[in-house]
Amino acid sequence: MLTATVPDDDLLTRLADLAAAHTADLRLVRWDLSAPLDAATAADVDLVVIPHYFVRPGGFDVLRDLPRLRYVQLPSAGYEHARPHLPPGVVLCNGRGVHDAGTAELAVGLTLAMQRDLPRAVRAMDEGRWDNPFGPSLADRRVLVVGQGSVGQAVVARFGAFEVDVVRVARTARDDADGHVHGVAELGDLLPGADVVVLALPLSRTSHHLIDAAALARMKDGALLVNVARGKVVDTDALLAELTSGRLRAALDVTDPEPLPADHPLWHAPHVLVTAHQGGNTDATYPRVAALVRRQLTALLAGQPPVNEVART
Repeated sequence: MLTATVPDDDLLTRLADLAAAHTADLRLVRWDLSAPLDAATAADVDLVVIPHYFVRPGGFDVLRDLPRLRYVQLPSAGYEHARPHLPPGVVLCNGRGVHDAGTAELAVGLTLAMQRDLPRAVRAMDEGRWDNPFGPSLADRRVLVVGQGSVGQAVVARFGAFEVDVVRVARTARDDADGHVHGVAELGDLLPGADVVVLALPLSRTSHHLIDAAALARMKDGALLVNVARGKVVDTDALLAELTSGRLRAALDVTDPEPLPADHPLWHAPHVLVTAHQGGNTDATYPRVAALVRRQLTALLAGQPPVNEVART
């Protein structure tokens, strides 16, 4: 019997048919990790599906009371927040693929908003003022997409419709069916030629402050930095200095710190648009998470390797 916990009634309902088809070998339990499970259920749990946006301090500690725990399934692609807190012997699986479309949509939306200066239009609308500025296009620009995981690939696919020159950057250089992918070691040479730089890579020791003062200084005057990755990929103080000087622009769905405190100067810096980590906040998320968990459970029931494994503790 495989016992799996799911965090909400929506997911429980979406998986009800799978549970009904495997009554002898699958048990689903609703559990959002807000309190410990009863001892009898805790003794049987093999897999835990983590709730969306699970950032509760010490929240993963309850997993240490599950003696049979073998798998933890995250709904997010990022997993750096979970890995240090898992008990030993656990396979960590992420939500690769769940948020690709939503995050890529937002990356393109933020880019268009800043290129066409939509924040200025919103401010003028609030004032009842007819404002008709002349500004940059997105067409005919060079867009550098840093990160070629599933989110980065989705970003590239969507920019393909906008008549831009897309340059792809990944951890290592390679060639594929769509052409050349540059290695991140080449980033310093690529930044000066980019009009837009989109960050869509995971946070790691090597990507922490990848975009630091030196990297920002290599970007051309007026270039736009779009971050839909993790806030700590960018040195916030260095970015603030460039924004304040008016040399660079930015559109940030993620920040460091996050959530951004109300008194943080980034809120009021010029030439920046900030959204509150909403890349995956769409109604496509829940059915996509359900589809992933369904694939995960089906694989485990069949004795196959887990889906989207990213680490073993």
